[in-house]
Amino acid sequence: MKKMLSLVALGLSLSLGTAYAAEEKTAQQGKMATCNADAKTKELKGDERKKFMKECLSAKSAAPAADAAPASAQQGKMKACNADAKTKELKGDERKKFMKECLSAK
Repeated sequence: MKKMLSLVALGLSLSLGTAYAAEEKTAQQGKMATCNADAKTKELKGDERKKFMKECLSAKSAAPAADAAPASAQQGKMKACNADAKTKELKGDERKKFMKECLSAK
């Protein structure tokens, strides 16, 4: 019985560690999307873009809490999709359709 409980505890701890790693990756992806959207909005190219991206990605997050990570990832995705819709000059139903597809893409 003790052996079984220890195996269950070990399995839980391993699965929680994996979930945390996946959540952190998502936060980083959100940060990347946000920085890309900002660079696109500012129409940066070449060395200016590289410098901006380096500074943006190395900047500390305003909300380092684990609870804020999924929200910031979603916000980053929203910002990137908005920037794409703006550059494509989408309006009305076309924009709604594009945003729905963009936000649901993984």
